[in-house]
Amino acid sequence: MAVRGRRTKVLPSELNKVCPERADDPATYPRKMSDFEVVPNLQQSSSSVSKSRRKAHFPAGSNEKENLISWIPENIRKKECTYFVESSQTSDSGRIVCECGYLREQHLEDAAKPPIFLGKEWDPRRHIQEMPTDAFGDIHFTGLGQKMGKYVRVSSDTPPRVIYHLMTQHWGLDAPNLLISVTGGAKNFIMKPRLKNIFRQGLVKVAQTTGAWIITGGSHAGVMKQVGEAVRDFMLSCSSHKEGEIVTIGIATWGTVYNRESLICPMGGFPAEYVLDEENQGSLSCLDSNHSHFILVDDGTHGRYGVEIPLRTRLEKFISEQTKVKGGVAIKIPIVCVVLEGGPGTLDTIYNAITNGTPCVIVEGSGRVADVIAQVANLPVPKITIAVIQKKLSVFFHDTYDLFTERKLVEWTKKIQDIVRSRQLLTIFREGRYGQQDVDVAILQALFKASRNQDHFGRENWDHQLKLAVAWNRVDIARSEIFTDDHEWKPTDLHPVMAAALISNKPEFVKLFLEQGVRLKEFVTWDTLVYLYDNMAPSCLFHSKLQKVLLEERDHTAGSKMPRIQLHHVSQVLRELLGCSTQPLYPKPKPTERPRLSIPVPHIKLNVQGSSLRSLYKRSAGRVTFTMDPVRDLLIWAVVQNRKELAEIIWAQSQDCMAAALACSKILKELAKEEEDTDTTDDMLALAEQYEQKAIGVFTDCYRKDEERAQKLLTRVSEAWGKTTCLQLALEAKNMNFVSHGGVQAFLTKVWWGKMCMDNGLWRVVACMLFFPLLYTNLITFREKRLQPVGCLTRLRAFFTAPVVIFLMNVLSYFTFLLLFAYILMVDFQPSPSWREYLIYFWLFSLVCEETRQLLYDPEGFGVVKMASLYFRDFWNKLDICGILVFLTGLTCRLIPSTLYPGRIILSLAFIIFCLRLMHIFTVSKTLGPKIIIVKRMMKDVFFFLFLLAVWVVSFGVAKQAILIHNEERVEWLFRGVVYHSYLTIFGQIPSYIDGVNFNIDQCSPNGTDPYKPKCPETNEDNNKPIFPEWLTVILLCLYLLFTNILLLNLLIAMFNYTFQQVQEHTDQIWKFQRHDLIEEYHGRPPAPPPFILLNHLQILIRQGLLRRPPMRHKQLKEKLEKNEEAALLSWEMYLKENYLQHQQCQEKQNTEQKIRDIAQRVDTLAELLDLDQVKRTGLVEQRLVSLEDQVHQSAQALRWIMQALQGNGFGSGEDMPPVGKQKLKEVDLEGKAEESQPLYHVLARNLLYPGSHTLRFPVPDEKVPWEVDFPLYDPPAYSADHKDMAVQDPFSPSLESLLKINYNTMDGLIDRQSFHGLYAVQDGLPLNPMGRTGLRGRGRLHCFGPNHALHPVVTRWRRNLDGSIIRKSLKKMLEVLVAQYPLSDVWALPGGSLEPGETLPLKLKWILRREFWPQFQNLLKQGTEIHKGYLDDPRNTDNAWVETVAISVHFDNQNDVEMKRLNSFLQGCDPELCIRWQVLDKRIPLHANHKELLHKVSALLDTYY
Repeated sequence: MAVRGRRTKVLPSELNKVCPERADDPATYPRKMSDFEVVPNLQQSSSSVSKSRRKAHFPAGSNEKENLISWIPENIRKKECTYFVESSQTSDSGRIVCECGYLREQHLEDAAKPPIFLGKEWDPRRHIQEMPTDAFGDIHFTGLGQKMGKYVRVSSDTPPRVIYHLMTQHWGLDAPNLLISVTGGAKNFIMKPRLKNIFRQGLVKVAQTTGAWIITGGSHAGVMKQVGEAVRDFMLSCSSHKEGEIVTIGIATWGTVYNRESLICPMGGFPAEYVLDEENQGSLSCLDSNHSHFILVDDGTHGRYGVEIPLRTRLEKFISEQTKVKGGVAIKIPIVCVVLEGGPGTLDTIYNAITNGTPCVIVEGSGRVADVIAQVANLPVPKITIAVIQKKLSVFFHDTYDLFTERKLVEWTKKIQDIVRSRQLLTIFREGRYGQQDVDVAILQALFKASRNQDHFGRENWDHQLKLAVAWNRVDIARSEIFTDDHEWKPTDLHPVMAAALISNKPEFVKLFLEQGVRLKEFVTWDTLVYLYDNMAPSCLFHSKLQKVLLEERDHTAGSKMPRIQLHHVSQVLRELLGCSTQPLYPKPKPTERPRLSIPVPHIKLNVQGSSLRSLYKRSAGRVTFTMDPVRDLLIWAVVQNRKELAEIIWAQSQDCMAAALACSKILKELAKEEEDTDTTDDMLALAEQYEQKAIGVFTDCYRKDEERAQKLLTRVSEAWGKTTCLQLALEAKNMNFVSHGGVQAFLTKVWWGKMCMDNGLWRVVACMLFFPLLYTNLITFREKRLQPVGCLTRLRAFFTAPVVIFLMNVLSYFTFLLLFAYILMVDFQPSPSWREYLIYFWLFSLVCEETRQLLYDPEGFGVVKMASLYFRDFWNKLDICGILVFLTGLTCRLIPSTLYPGRIILSLAFIIFCLRLMHIFTVSKTLGPKIIIVKRMMKDVFFFLFLLAVWVVSFGVAKQAILIHNEERVEWLFRGVVYHSYLTIFGQIPSYIDGVNFNIDQCSPNGTDPYKPKCPETNEDNNKPIFPEWLTVILLCLYLLFTNILLLNLLIAMFNYTFQQVQEHTDQIWKFQRHDLIEEYHGRPPAPPPFILLNHLQILIRQGLLRRPPMRHKQLKEKLEKNEEAALLSWEMYLKENYLQHQQCQEKQNTEQKIRDIAQRVDTLAELLDLDQVKRTGLVEQRLVSLEDQVHQSAQALRWIMQALQGNGFGSGEDMPPVGKQKLKEVDLEGKAEESQPLYHVLARNLLYPGSHTLRFPVPDEKVPWEVDFPLYDPPAYSADHKDMAVQDPFSPSLESLLKINYNTMDGLIDRQSFHGLYAVQDGLPLNPMGRTGLRGRGRLHCFGPNHALHPVVTRWRRNLDGSIIRKSLKKMLEVLVAQYPLSDVWALPGGSLEPGETLPLKLKWILRREFWPQFQNLLKQGTEIHKGYLDDPRNTDNAWVETVAISVHFDNQNDVEMKRLNSFLQGCDPELCIRWQVLDKRIPLHANHKELLHKVSALLDTYY
């Protein structure tokens, strides 16, 4: 027997082994009931003393554990037996135990003392008390790896909300999208290997894909062990731990857990070591090591199984009633019961699940109960008889069949009949059945089947199913079960789930919804976009940038409340990412304008009916603001969150696809610079490269089709992307691959040559430039026809405005400037400037004017600050400014006679800078251009290298100076000795005095007084020989040279080599990319070279300064097209984009790896089909046997009829008649569904649990319902409810004296005891239900014995459109029926009910109608049509009391009917606690089952849709 937890007497040392946190503190080990306090549920820990004690057990930073060990004991209890009563049974070791199952020493001290008022008999309600739990924390299974689980010991009376709070808040579990309750055999059983594998794979697949919780019994046996092994196998196959996380919750009985004493720790076990010992567990059971969480239910007893079932049922029901909101979708957590094998307890579980509306999946082939139900599931209910069930039990329970009594057989038959009757909740998983190869599909199909057959109003059911599929992320189920011909989806109906799929990042569903007709132009509104951005993941970098913008706005407005996200906030962040060359994508609304967002969207949630988020799309057209480009908006939203698959689907829908791809590449590259997570950065850069390749692919197809139109795409102003161009986006994103594309380069070359033909030789251009009359020959050719004539004057302008000519003239001018500048510095630098020097000053002034023009020239309206930032972003502009400033400084010094020489020095430095500026000219060369980039990058390498070199130079220099020379006070010589000499040593200039051999006293100053000589080293005063340690200086010199010359210099060479190779590999791309900058510069530069450029500057000043004309834009690099031309161009681009995507798909299919995967998949499919074919063949043989059996049965009936006819005519006698086989039931019905006709007997009146009470009916199978059928076992209980109004009910106790006063089959005073079915039998003073047995005697909750009369008016009208026309469905008219929901009721009903004695209208109907309308309504009833008069199958019926009703159809055919309008007016003034509505008449309308039968009759009467 297991040791009883905390009541066990153990030594302190042993206690430390069990729970090391407790140590020897007796205060944590109470022995009396008075030591425990009763704390209300869910209260927070308030004891500072307990907190201080608990903090001592855990190091700092364990706040979660501290919260757990303070919250659990205050909110969760265990149960303890407080009174020892000796039991007649003994323990396994033969010792005396209490009635609770525990030994005397395992009780509390007070429990063994003789109490006064506790009595002699053990009563669990009095003798078991709740106390704070002492077992919770982490559980580690010793010897079974490092996996940890959670566990807690709870009282059997613990509220489910407390346990759910523990799991979601303290254990950190996310609310499930699905609850899978696995039940079945608690003992080990054998399954077929194939079925076992199918079950395991399917179970973990559905749990992993849907985010489900799996709930089992938690022990290491039976079905629980199967589930645990399935989870274990899945976790071992997963590459990462996160992928293999499946929440598996075991709910077991504490008193049956073996080795549970190791789990007891009052301060929490972190972890508690648990040993799984199956060999010595005896009648107890061990916990399964593959479960992640354990809830151990304690009722204060030991060794009693099944204690956890009530709490498990309550917990599952509570969880299934919770609503989970994720990604904008709110669903009630669905629950499904999966059954393997099982015994009597499993049958009760299935029955309770079906009764509560929980769908069940029965795995056929697992054995026992599962196989019994599976074998009869396809039979009609009347054919499921006691004999059939008896035969099945004898087959599947052959070991325990003798234990089944006749009463038990009747009960099993009744329960199985009720289970099979609810076919919409029952799914049989058969191995190899078509469409059910996987258990996960069967589970999800079962849920959808149950949801589809569930009663609902309108289209809520389909919405709920779709929300479930989205929450589970099972697009395959959505395709096969939801988007079928059974329901027609409008695109607008999918908008809420579309938003949910976007938020929860489910690209397959987004693709599915687009296929189903969702139009992004209708879906994307401003409100929707704000809702999407408001629901971004907080971990997203873009979200944090948005929050910074909101904080800045709050600080700017000096408000205390954080502003809500608006689209202009998004636009502000996007402009930072795309660059300021783009205009804001979402303009900020002006203060005078009405806000464009008309509802508070940040708090929108999509509930089960989807009304909140759906309201985004169900407003008037005047209030909805659609965006300019919805595809762009969704694409940006997906890209900024790095959602690859989602963005790819949306990009495929885009029209301006090339600009979109380049913009996405730019956004991703900018986000990658700020992203801290390395993996995310790599993903972003990889995705940016993919979008660049998409742009290249589309542009390649466009360029192949039409070069001119493709080049227009490069320079077209895109309104959707901030009035920028594709070329500008590519340059901003530094997409070298795109810019180096042949089509882009051809366009740039075209721009470079201006209006001239590109085949003109460079020598021709130079010749014409030097001698322009050559232009009027055929030496230079032009592209435009108007420039072809030789005498055309515009040829001169076209030639000299070409960028190539402007560049060559500027090169010539710059070389002239440098030659003149050099001549001045070396030859003609006089005290007074010469005319040549003044020419240099004038030339420089023109250069300054040009730089000023470049700085202030703003045709796009960016502003001075932005233009300045763009100007100084260019390295060559910085070099220009530096050269000009140095020149101006030298000029200032040169003009002052006293600083003439320093001025010449500074001007010489300026000349060096101007010469360095020549490198920019060489960038046009394909050979020299990349080399300049290499030099620039090597300069960066040298800069970082100098830090390493400085460490060695300074360290060696200081050490050398300190060793050799004493107190050198001259700063310049200190610098020479420490830095300069040490630096020269690297290049071989080793000081002669370093080793004392070549020391010469004449080369130094002994006292350091000679300013031109260094101070002498430490020498001997006698012979002036150096006395410093030569060996040390030589060693230091060798080490210094070793590290600097060999290590550091070679490191520098390696860095240069790496840089060179890196650039050399992309030489062509780099040159082509930087070529654009040069072309763009000279394309917008004035044509005249310096100093003649001042004439152009004067022209610009007059035009913009005096005439106020806007600056001219260069249309060749940025062109705004007409609307028609732009639309045609974009359509052409979109068409070629589709071709590109199709080509990409074909390439993927032709990929070798993809072919191998496809072949492997086909082989697997073929193997499954072969296995399925074998199963089908077996089923075909069984089907043929069944058909043969039917034919034999028909032949036997025909022979019996022939023999009876012959015998009746005197041929032969009865003794001579041969035996003929009797009728045999069909036992096998493969894959077929039984056709259910109307039940022959009442069904609702035989539900086992009588409504409104805890009374259970006697089970009555269908075959035992009629009174004429003998049923010796029938012994129903008696129940009669006591109503408050005693005047309107028959006597409570059915005594013979009171019953004799009742007059049946006649009017008994005001009570009408006559039945519509004629005279009914009366037995022992009680009437008998004319429809047969119900399993309960008495009158139940009804008022009278015998018939209880009721009235149910069915008020209907036609369902009409807004124009008044009648709506039809399936060619039949549709009805609307008046229904009501009464207080304290969860279901809707027809406006009627029981008739009080002497009344003509039911009391419930009077609640609905105002008193003045009662007479008029009675007239309507008289004019109506009677559709039913007689017995009503009601759950309240008993053997002696039943309901009989009259149902009258009141139909308003005309929508202008005066009576209907009056009825509506009186309904509006009825009781506010009542809910009344006109509802579309449909077979799924959520009413009482018997009321739906009345509606069916009305629809048949009026020939309408049902």
